[in-house]
Amino acid sequence: MRFRPNHSGINSFMKTPEAGREVERIAGRIAESAEASTGGDFRTDSALGAKRWRAAVIGNYVKHNDAEGTRAALLRGMDGA
Repeated sequence: MRFRPNHSGINSFMKTPEAGREVERIAGRIAESAEASTGGDFRTDSALGAKRWRAAVIGNYVKHNDAEGTRAALLRGMDGA
């Protein structure tokens, strides 16, 4: 017998509000752990993408006074630069 995953069922589950809350909870725990171990300032962000909920933990970036400078700093952090 061959296992055949129900891709449409999995995809629909990954878009539910419950899955989103779980993704946000896990990202929050990662941020808390990182703050505790490094003492830095960490933020989380989550969004429902085309296929599933996604989350990111962003930390230890230089804060700027303008929105464009903050956006550039966040993008550099996400790229690992």
